Amino acid sequence: MLPGCCKNGLIISKIPLIQEGLKGAITGNFPDYKLAYCRTIEELTLLQIRRSNLVIADLAVNNASPRAICEYFYSLLSQYRDIHWVFLVPKPCYPYAVDLLMGPVSTLLSDEEPIDNLISVIRAGHAYSERISKTLLSPQVPSEIQEHGSKPIILTLSERKVLRLLGKGWGINQIAALLKKSNKTISAQKNSAMRRLSIHSNAEMYAWINSSQGARELNLPSIYGETMEWKTESAREMLRSSKNV
Repeated sequence: MLPGCCKNGLIISKIPLIQEGLKGAITGNFPDYKLAYCRTIEELTLLQIRRSNLVIADLAVNNASPRAICEYFYSLLSQYRDIHWVFLVPKPCYPYAVDLLMGPVSTLLSDEEPIDNLISVIRAGHAYSERISKTLLSPQVPSEIQEHGSKPIILTLSERKVLRLLGKGWGINQIAALLKKSNKTISAQKNSAMRRLSIHSNAEMYAWINSSQGARELNLPSIYGETMEWKTESAREMLRSSKNV
């Protein structure tokens, strides 16, 4: 991008009403953004992506299967990590979007998200915005997860650590590198935690992590702040891990 130029945003949606609505919201709140538009992924060019600082993609953009759409954007997300990716997620895409598209440079929003929430996400940028919106999570939380509040939860420190990092947008590979463990070990700890919580899918897991109880159990800083107990125990665990390497 040339010095002095405005930021570039790309809106991907086949629905003209959504394109116009997003255009009005963004230009009205962020006059420094120059917007481009694309109706389908077949029309999308690599040049458009490379020029973009922000991509807002409606996952109902094509008639392909929800998994295929999410896998397509996952391939782009993996290559272009300096872009803030904002995905508008319809219900059929929800489990695949959670599995494939959550990460440090992306935000998942409901396709029925209040426009003010979208504006807040763009303003915060990918470094500070939520990974997944409460609007998207709220209708997806099964009753058995909501009932966990009355049940004691027993997770090991390692399991809590893995869930906590997943909740902050880290992937299995990144967590394994940080904790100096294999991907297989991290996946096993995640699966063990899911069994303890009687959770059967990644979508349910992220719903629990982002619930008030999950945030409390995992000491997520976005809601409850770092606690000395977590810091102390994490330091001890890291020290033990480093001795075993």
